[in-house]
Amino acid sequence: MLIARVFTSVISLVLIGVVLFALPLQVAEWLIGLLLVIGAWEWSGFLGLSSSVKKAAYTAIISACLALVYFVLPEKTTLILRIACAWWFVAFLWTLRFPTAIPMPVRWICGLLVLVPLYAALLLLLRLGVEYLIFTMLIVWVADAGAYFAGKQFGRVKLAPAISPGKTWEGVIGGLLLVGLLAVATGLSRNLDIAVFLPFCLGVAAISVVGDLTVSMFKRTVGVKDSGKLFPGHGGVLDRIDSVAAAAPPFALGLGWLGLV
Repeated sequence: MLIARVFTSVISLVLIGVVLFALPLQVAEWLIGLLLVIGAWEWSGFLGLSSSVKKAAYTAIISACLALVYFVLPEKTTLILRIACAWWFVAFLWTLRFPTAIPMPVRWICGLLVLVPLYAALLLLLRLGVEYLIFTMLIVWVADAGAYFAGKQFGRVKLAPAISPGKTWEGVIGGLLLVGLLAVATGLSRNLDIAVFLPFCLGVAAISVVGDLTVSMFKRTVGVKDSGKLFPGHGGVLDRIDSVAAAAPPFALGLGWLGLV
């Protein structure tokens, strides 16, 4: 299993590099959209739909919303990102009360709230400059890696045992400490105000944990371990983008608010 995870991670990093640095911007945007369409198909598995036709219909609805973000509503990006930030705050409160029943209409709407703002945020970051998108993902990856190793070494107090029994508060703290080091190093190298940039990055990292827990909450509701099998050893698209889905909207929104772009 470990070999499969490492192999998949290496291949994924190579593909990300090709998409972001070797392909034209428009092609990269379309491929990101395609990845989120696959994520929409996986989300349809959370809805208890009885046929592939119904799953395809839900996926088509999400795809149409993604197309609206790309072709029709780019000037509404800020509004979409604000809605996303409000949603992730609600999701945080929701994780504190889990296990709770999730009505079917709510599951439908939550798929939109996770995937559509994520696409808007990724498009904005990519158009601002690929380094902004890379840094967003780097925050998530560093937080995840720090949480994994700190949790393995020091983990005792469970973070959300009803949702993700393996996660601990010690792991979260380890991830935040590592992100803090990343933020300080980046801030100093870019001559940024550390007093602003450090708490901003820590906040984004903390929100990324909410994304992970939220998607896990939906998986728990339907009794599945992974959202899909696209990435051997890692699960599906949603398993890979859950933290980014929560981190990217506030990061993209905060760049403008804090004058970092």
